[in-house]
Parts: sequence; C-alpha cells; structure tokens
Amino acid sequence: MKPRYDWTVQEVLNLLQAPLVDLLWQAQSVHRQANPGYTVQLASLLSVKTGGCSEDCAYCSQSAHHPQALPTPPQTLDVEQVLAKAAAAKAAGAHRFCMGWAWREIRNGPAFEAMVAMVEGVRALGMEACVTAGMLTDDQAKRLAAAGLTAYNHNLDTGPAHYNQVVTTRTYGDRLATLQRVRQAGITLCTGGILGLGETVQDRAELLVVLASMNPHPESVPINALVPIEGTPLGEQPPVDPLELVRMVATARILMPRSRVRLSAGRTSLSREAQLLCLLAGADSIFYGDRLLTTPNPDLSKDQDLLQAAGVRWRQPHGEAS
Repeated sequence: MKPRYDWTVQEVLNLLQAPLVDLLWQAQSVHRQANPGYTVQLASLLSVKTGGCSEDCAYCSQSAHHPQALPTPPQTLDVEQVLAKAAAAKAAGAHRFCMGWAWREIRNGPAFEAMVAMVEGVRALGMEACVTAGMLTDDQAKRLAAAGLTAYNHNLDTGPAHYNQVVTTRTYGDRLATLQRVRQAGITLCTGGILGLGETVQDRAELLVVLASMNPHPESVPINALVPIEGTPLGEQPPVDPLELVRMVATARILMPRSRVRLSAGRTSLSREAQLLCLLAGADSIFYGDRLLTTPNPDLSKDQDLLQAAGVRWRQPHGEAS
C-alpha cells in the first residue's frame, strides 16, 4: 500500500461527506491491510504541570486567560511521582506513557531537566514515552531525542483558516515549525485535531490535508471531540455528533494508512456502539486511564470490556498482544 501525500481538499471533502456505509467499507479495507491482526495500542496520559498556561486556547481549562475554568493553583509533579504513575500505567496494560505540561513553550532549567529524567525513566520501564509541552527549540528537541523520547504531541487543533478563531497567542506556522523541529531531531510526530470547535466540514478537510501532506505521515494522529468546560470561551458548544467523529477517524485512516489513529478526548460522551464504530473505522489506539489531563476518561475495566467485545487485541508494554 503506497501512501499518498498529494490529497486535495475536494477529495477529502468527498470522503467526509460520502455515504457512511461506503466510507466505512473503504476505511475498513485500508485498515485491515495496514494493521494485520487488528491490534490497538493503549496509551496513558498524565498532566505533569497543570494550569497557568499563557496560551489562550479557547477550549482549554488550563489557560491563565480562563482562571474560572480551573480555579486551583498551578501544580507540578516531581520525577518520582511521575515514574510511579508510569509504572502503574504499565501494570494496567498501557504501552505508551504520555506526559503533559501546560506551557506555551519548554523552558531550559530545572523543569526541562526533570522532563528529560522523566523520559529516561519511562523508557527504562520498557514503555514508549510521549511529551506535550508547547513549542521547543532545536537543541531541546535533540536533548529529548537523546533521552529516548518516542513521540512529541503538538496538535494542530483545526484547519488553518479557522485556527485564529480558537487560538490567538501563536500562529499555525508556529505549530508547524515545532513539528518540523521534532521530526528533524528524529522523534516521531503525534499531531491531530479537535472536533466541535465551531469549525466547518471544510475546516476539517483542510486539517486532514495538512496532516496527510506531511512526508512521512505523522506516526500518531489523535482525533478528539471537544469536552466543553465551563469557564472557557467554548464552554457552551453543543456536543459533537458521534457519527461525525466516526467519519473523521475513517477519513484519517484512508489518507494515512499506517499512522496510528488515536481515539482521544471525548470518549465519555460516546456510547459503546459509537466507540466500536470508531474502531471499525480505523482507530487503532485509545487513551487508557480515568483522566486525560483535566477531563474524564472511561474506566479501565470498561475499556478492556469494550476491546474484548470488539474482538481486538491490545499491545502490552513488552510488545506482545493480549
């Protein structure tokens, strides 16, 4: 299966708006070729530094611009606390451990050195390590790569035309430049978007075209549904239609056959059947654990029951399937 990097917005729109049964059939055909054995990766996400971010992302409770959304003062976990959480996540079956810092950009100094130590510690546990901490420099990317960082998460959120309706404290170009630095350092990319930000189907198509134009494609593509949080500018947004999420997952799978399409935030609002449709559409990773930074996530036992009902296997930290 030879990947394409020249998808047009109109081609992607045609997929997003295709009859759902036809879209699912095409996505399923691609997925079975790219993912023989039908395995799902379990990733656990921990907020290391919570709150106090100088960015103004309209959906985020951690922004200092929306203090009423997260009234508790900023908190930061130390290396030992994080590695204890990572060990517990591994014991529960997680294969990747993702760590988040609510920063606009990584700062050199004790906090960055702690991040490097956390990455080294997670890798020593035999797990993949992922970090999300805003923008970073070339030297910082190289340090993280040397520490063994598997992936860097830096979501594009939405299409370029809609971006400044969601974030004004950085540009789309800033976001793309960071992704380029990460890739040049030899770290894999984890970058995707969020549905429910007031975007149009055109905006969704444009986001997917940006992602699918990267050569190689991002190794991980998180697809999120907005979790509206009171006190943020998008706190009153209507819920995302679950079938729109299914369409986004299916289209991402068709465009980027070998990327790991990660079913991310918003799963607590999805029925069991909607989540199964997302797995059918080509999602081959889920976030695993009861929290996603500051928003809830399904209980571990419910996720295990879901995967067993679907008949898919999940990868264990040591690389074997369950």
